[in-house]
Amino acid sequence: MASDDGVIARGEWHPANSSRSVPAELKQDGQRILAAEAAFVLASAVPERIEFSPRVGSIPRRVTFPDGSVFETRENDAVDAYLRARHGARSGFIHSLERFHPRLIVFALAVILLAASIYRFALPVLVEVAVLVTPPFVPQMIGSGALASLDRTVLNPSQLPEAQRNEISKNFSRLAAFSEGGEAAYTLSFRDGGVIGPNAFALPDGTLILTDDLVKLAGGDEEMVLAVLGHEIGHVEGEHSLRQLYRAAGVAALVMLIAGDVGSGVEDILTQGGALLALSYSRSAEAEADRRSVELMLAAGYDPAALARFFAVLEEKLGDHGDTSIFASHPGTPQRQQVIRAYADELKNRPSAR
Repeated sequence: MASDDGVIARGEWHPANSSRSVPAELKQDGQRILAAEAAFVLASAVPERIEFSPRVGSIPRRVTFPDGSVFETRENDAVDAYLRARHGARSGFIHSLERFHPRLIVFALAVILLAASIYRFALPVLVEVAVLVTPPFVPQMIGSGALASLDRTVLNPSQLPEAQRNEISKNFSRLAAFSEGGEAAYTLSFRDGGVIGPNAFALPDGTLILTDDLVKLAGGDEEMVLAVLGHEIGHVEGEHSLRQLYRAAGVAALVMLIAGDVGSGVEDILTQGGALLALSYSRSAEAEADRRSVELMLAAGYDPAALARFFAVLEEKLGDHGDTSIFASHPGTPQRQQVIRAYADELKNRPSAR
């Protein structure tokens, strides 16, 4: 209802087809509604010819006059009070829906259920299709971009003696020769990992990064280092990095389809190498890479159980004695040691391995 001086609400008046605004008041003057600045009438009309926009949350209300001028106000409650007093008009169907929380809850649950179904059933299929149709230049582009990004942010040039790097590279070539792509499919790069610490990881294009800290952690056990690199070859052969990137891009696309922009977010995930470090492989992918390390080590004439020694060192030197590994989401190192040794014994006892 209007106040004693006839003021319904305060806001701004905009002339027709103009961006100019004038501080004004919406007033009731007898049988007419006015948009006025002090005593100067900017627009007026009988209520039947004035259009009141429906209320939608806290969005400013628009009162449109017949001449096309608009009075805009944030005093929604005041406008609602006037409309109710005039003819019992409600504040608007959209606003009523907005205030009806059970419907919002049902809608939110439906969105969550749809997103969960897409993630659980559709995304894995789409990831596999994307991997199958990925042209060779895409892993190369991702790998080169990732390494450049990592070199700018967290990695530094290796401080290992050149002779030690050459020896590891020579033996790695011998190991990689038994992989599916052969020696030419892989490039071994040494880096000082800095905050990453003892680590080795593979990029989708076959580039393997080995940090100085991991070599030092091995304490002269070069077979242990080679076993870790064999594990990373397993990730490349299984295209695990590519799958993780596509899955991350798919999740980002799902979120952004609900929240807004899609293109730029997915592009960032596919081109920025830092995202690789945030990705953790699934347990099945880790187990597959462990088995591949055992197979490659045996084929190259090395100790096939050397990877188990790596996890034993993790237990001894880094305090990983529990059922979960220091690597998030990976199987616990005691369990992995047992599985690796059992698989190594199985391969060595096969007639073809004798």
